[in-house]
Amino acid sequence: MKELLVNLSTQRRYWAALVMIGFTLECGALYFQYVLDEWPCVLCIHVRIWVVAFILLGLIAFFCTASTLAMRVAHGLNTMIMAGLLERSWNVLAVERGWIFGDCDMDLGMPSWFALDKWIPSLFEVQTACGYTPLIIFNITIAEVLLVFSVLLLIMSAAVFIASWLD
Repeated sequence: MKELLVNLSTQRRYWAALVMIGFTLECGALYFQYVLDEWPCVLCIHVRIWVVAFILLGLIAFFCTASTLAMRVAHGLNTMIMAGLLERSWNVLAVERGWIFGDCDMDLGMPSWFALDKWIPSLFEVQTACGYTPLIIFNITIAEVLLVFSVLLLIMSAAVFIASWLD
């Protein structure tokens, strides 16, 4: 297993897979938004921002695999991004279940110099209040699936990050 992770930490296919996973998540979110009319809340938009972050990192890292230092930095950044994704995913589920009560309004909360909701409103505009995510199948909500998926991505990212220091 160690050899597999060390090998994976130096290969472009890892980054290509992350980019494809990210695009799939974003396409799924847009399908729910524009086809099924399930509008995104502020926490959902935060999740989208984290997903776009690991897509962009994956695209950059895809072309930097020749540098060991660049790969270690990219794997470290990716692990931090996945931790942020997990935190937001947990908040989505916690608000949905009523475990926490947060300030979930229609403001994205980004500074004016990073106004994603103004630059790309079709992807980042908050359109509803928090507290509900649609069912996917067998009474499983998007928030539940997102949390499990985020945990798996964080575990994988952390394992590959550690492996990148073992070669």
